[in-house]
Amino acid sequence: MSVARRQTLVQLSDELIAELDAVAARERRSRSDIIREAIVLHLGDARTSQIDRQIVDGYARMPETDDERRWADAGGRSMVAEEPW
Repeated sequence: MSVARRQTLVQLSDELIAELDAVAARERRSRSDIIREAIVLHLGDARTSQIDRQIVDGYARMPETDDERRWADAGGRSMVAEEPW
């Protein structure tokens, strides 16, 4: 399945181009592929940060109860105990 793409112009310093070209040569990939991956990773990080903030806000509005803390602690201890180390 092919994804529709749009071309865009991005201005980069000579230093960034040199680094980009070195990575492209080392990984045998195109500049475009590396730039696309960097953008996807950055946007994913931004989305993850947003979700993290929403979780913190949720717990600030509705803190976990003592029962929930005990349940989570017991679950964590059980998972660690099951590890084969």
